[in-house]
Amino acid sequence: MDLSFPDTQDKTPTIPVHLTRVGVTGVKKLLKIGRNGKRPIVLLPTFNAFVDLPSSQRGIHMSRNPEAISAVLERAISGSAVEIESLCAEIVNCLLKKHKYAKKAEVSMKSDYMIMKESPVTKVKTQEMTKVMANAIGVRDGDGVKIRKMIGAEVVGMTVCPCAQETTKESARQKLLEFLDEQTTQKVLDTVPFASHNQRGKGMIMIEVPENPVVRGEDIIKIIEDSMSSPVCELLKRVDENAVVEHAHKNPKFVEDCVRNMVQRIVAKYSNLPDDTLITVRQVNEESIHRHNAFAEKVATMGELKEEMKQVEESNIDTYTRGCR
Repeated sequence: MDLSFPDTQDKTPTIPVHLTRVGVTGVKKLLKIGRNGKRPIVLLPTFNAFVDLPSSQRGIHMSRNPEAISAVLERAISGSAVEIESLCAEIVNCLLKKHKYAKKAEVSMKSDYMIMKESPVTKVKTQEMTKVMANAIGVRDGDGVKIRKMIGAEVVGMTVCPCAQETTKESARQKLLEFLDEQTTQKVLDTVPFASHNQRGKGMIMIEVPENPVVRGEDIIKIIEDSMSSPVCELLKRVDENAVVEHAHKNPKFVEDCVRNMVQRIVAKYSNLPDDTLITVRQVNEESIHRHNAFAEKVATMGELKEEMKQVEESNIDTYTRGCR
């Protein structure tokens, strides 16, 4: 059977409008990532792959997108180590080679990622699921391709509302003063963690990765976890539950606090990244006493974040100096 007739996709569309993104979504693949002598990481990522489409072309050759994903992942499996954002960048290059008419290609990837943790007191080992993400955008630049790639993670944790806790604490103060003196009351307030409403927090960080520096998803996960009131754990015995709840209530955080904590830790960890490195930090807290959720976000370059953190440090030093006079 001869199917060598001209491709329908190459015909001129009846409405010649340029399209920003055309491609495939929800492409699932198995991926094994080496870690230099350590046990390989196995992921089941979902890919989205797009190219732009000129107004003169009716459609893209859709099968070339999953073909590009498969070809790059097959080569990666035979290698010893690879970064997921670099895989996305390779797929972008492959897409632009297959789609000669496209000026831009974009690939995104998201996958569940399992980490091993221990419960805080009993040290029971447990598997914890997080998410890792990566994307890459490539634009034709003369005879070459200019690519920007990013890696990130999304982690679930726990936050405790500082405002409600202060209200609870003040209410307790008034009741304690009915039968205790001021000094004893203050000791109780300083010792006992007070109730507040909790939220399941979802922290997210995406960091642009230049050619040479390496940014590990595992390190991003750690930054997100440490920026909330407390990490959460799938398996907790009673003493572990008590430890998590007590730790969280001694460390209350607004949704805004979580984002600022992540920013501070990112600057401390990745100050070697170029100043034009783009960073996105986001926190969503799923409220327990409201029907709505709380949201905070910071999008900035590393240079902008460094400058802000420098101002914070100078302000803290100035405040300390005035206090010592």
